Amino acid sequence: MENKVKELLKKLTNKKNIYLVKRGNDAIKQLTRIYKDKIFLIPDQGGWITYYQYPKHFIYYKTDYGLLKEDIKFDKEKYVLLINSNPGYFALQNMSKINFKGLIINDASGSIGYPQSKKGDIVFGSFGEGKIINLNYGGFIATDLNLEIKEEFQKDKLDQLYEKLKKIKERIEYLEKINKKVKEDLKKYDIIHKKIKGINVIVRFKNEKNKEEIEKYCKKNKYDFTLCPRYIRVKDNAVSIEIKRL
Repeated sequence: MENKVKELLKKLTNKKNIYLVKRGNDAIKQLTRIYKDKIFLIPDQGGWITYYQYPKHFIYYKTDYGLLKEDIKFDKEKYVLLINSNPGYFALQNMSKINFKGLIINDASGSIGYPQSKKGDIVFGSFGEGKIINLNYGGFIATDLNLEIKEEFQKDKLDQLYEKLKKIKERIEYLEKINKKVKEDLKKYDIIHKKIKGINVIVRFKNEKNKEEIEKYCKKNKYDFTLCPRYIRVKDNAVSIEIKRL
């Protein structure tokens, strides 16, 4: 079964080598250890908390609410670009626009199943709670490089993971359908990256009344939500509607 799981992940990431790990955070930790002498370039928002917790050295790069908006002009020998290909789970990156000559590590936790998950020298992701592959356990690293990765994935989870990977298209279609409905329902509000495909929906609010209206909508429709500013979503006053948790 492990080989079947890895074959599906190879197709989803277009990479030759697949490593199964116990958590998405474990993937980040192992990669930052392998490249411990490099300076990690991480997004100023729309990332994940361990982006800035695990690397020994890091620098933030500016984004448009998580989306890369300019060329990364750093010495390719010293730096590693860590990019979230679906920042905050609400807006897929245009990965073809990335202009960086050094090593690119792509967090595909929110883009697995999309073309964005095939870009980068190293692709990793989480199968945790509220992810596209919502196994509530584990993660992966995919690359054409030969890396020394410690695989500690529980074998008894492989069957369930295989089934979820096979149904990824249906899961994405379901989440996208909800995303479109929410954007239509809240079209009078200030939705960040409204026209860009994503899973979550993040809505800016101007005042307390505005915020309460959005929260009321979420509660009525039984959508989980979280308040911003938050590094892992956006650094602005907004409500992030967590469609990925459905």
